[in-house]
Amino acid sequence: MITIGRLARYAGVSIKTIRVYHDKGLLPEPDRDSSGYRRYTARHAIELIKIRTLAEAGVPLARIRDLRAASAEDFHEALRHVDADLTARIRGLRETQRRLRRLAAGRLQMLPPEVGDHLERLPGHGFSPRWVALETDLWILLFAAHPDTAIESFHDQAQSLTDPALRRLYLEYDRAHDLDPHDPRVDDLARRIVRATRGRYGSGDLPGQDTGSEIPAMLQGVVNASSPAWRRLDALIRDELFRT
Repeated sequence: MITIGRLARYAGVSIKTIRVYHDKGLLPEPDRDSSGYRRYTARHAIELIKIRTLAEAGVPLARIRDLRAASAEDFHEALRHVDADLTARIRGLRETQRRLRRLAAGRLQMLPPEVGDHLERLPGHGFSPRWVALETDLWILLFAAHPDTAIESFHDQAQSLTDPALRRLYLEYDRAHDLDPHDPRVDDLARRIVRATRGRYGSGDLPGQDTGSEIPAMLQGVVNASSPAWRRLDALIRDELFRT
């Protein structure tokens, strides 16, 4: 016969946890002895370890209570489902761990090598450190949210930078960051970007449109928030491109 304190130590839980399990009907309370103390047996310790193991595996307490009353066949079937769920969670945690290690190694390590190489070449094309940092953060977000489609968007942008005329527009967009939003150069740049966009894509859907995702709008929101001139530039471009 053992005390509740010793039972807690055997099972690796707190006395408070044992009392919670009593209250929820998971662990039967033993009778009190002549001194008024509850005395537990090895059977209580075994049951408590089972409950703790299921709880640590993520099984809700209400479900554990049901499993205690289940048949042996149903109990083992439930354990197989718990094991499968736990395996999926472990796989997800390992992927999170890999992303964390890539983050610790540097932001570019979170991206495919070809994207990292592209970003490292941007300063050589004349892009500002601000633009490179912003592009890096946006690609990290896009690849984290939509890894399957992000590479297509990346290839589209990388291809556009091989065209000297389009690259100049990107550079002008970068340098417009510090302009007054009502500077005539903002209006002129918006018109030229619209003309180049229509020339490249025609009347079809533009990249990033109609994906059913809020990520493209979120990304553009990050860009717009960093500069009043960029915010007005985006508004002018959208007003012209999506005018009905």
